[in-house]
Amino acid sequence: HAKPVLGCFMGEKEVRKGIRVLAEHKVPNYPFPERAVGAFKAMYRYRQWLNRPPRQIPRFEVDQAKVKEIFAQAKAENRLSLGDVEARQVLGAYGLRIPQSQLAKSPDEAVTIAAQLGYPVVMKIASPDILHKSDIGGVKVGLGNATEVRDAFDLIVYRAQRYVPGADIWGVAVQEMVPQGREVIIGMNRDLQFGPLLMFGMGGIYVEVLKDVVFRVAPITRQEAQEMVQEIRAYQLLRGVRGAKPADMAAVVEAILRVSQLVTDFPEIVELDVNPLMVQEQGAGAIAVDMRIILA
Repeated sequence: HAKPVLGCFMGEKEVRKGIRVLAEHKVPNYPFPERAVGAFKAMYRYRQWLNRPPRQIPRFEVDQAKVKEIFAQAKAENRLSLGDVEARQVLGAYGLRIPQSQLAKSPDEAVTIAAQLGYPVVMKIASPDILHKSDIGGVKVGLGNATEVRDAFDLIVYRAQRYVPGADIWGVAVQEMVPQGREVIIGMNRDLQFGPLLMFGMGGIYVEVLKDVVFRVAPITRQEAQEMVQEIRAYQLLRGVRGAKPADMAAVVEAILRVSQLVTDFPEIVELDVNPLMVQEQGAGAIAVDMRIILA
């Protein structure tokens, strides 16, 4: 009945004759049941892949003109890395939710912006030459009053000048505090053979330690984006464990799809990271907190 049959004869001399009979009838034999089960699993997944519906790549309404303008400005200034402000504008143009943020050029301006956004706030160094802000102490969170904001501005600029001499410092970004949630990462690296290779996994400062990530080649379908979310080992944490409410999976899937469209539309993007994407409870969305974009 065209059903797959696998053998599992364990032993040496006692089963050698039986293994020979299986081979004569083109029935594969495995020395251990775990290997046979693994083969069945691979066959099942291959059948699923064959029976997939035709690929339909989602397209969102986006502001391509805005992104082209930002990239042209960076290239005119001979820059391959975008500043924090520019990267936010790019992701915002493609519909990702980003925190309210403004660039301050002085401590007084930072205090004014913080008052407009509402305390507490986050402050980050704004420089196209400093991609890993936390590594140099270029980020301060939970600033609750004007004095803390002034002190943070001076300290952040001092650290940037000390640890990255000669860096082009645009100022300090003052940003609203984002509600806590589950931290995930969406990334992309453009491979010479495969093209834009999307990455998804658990994010935050431990992403390089945990290495709980999966990959797909963009552009991807909605089903493929959902599979990426479900394939990481920490998927159950997103679903909610021990009474925790589930995270907004739909928002994560949409964010992956929007990044997929962005890196497909603009082949000059060679690297992109959104880390973390702060995922709120179901129905509350996901916010791109920090990001970096590198151009060719």
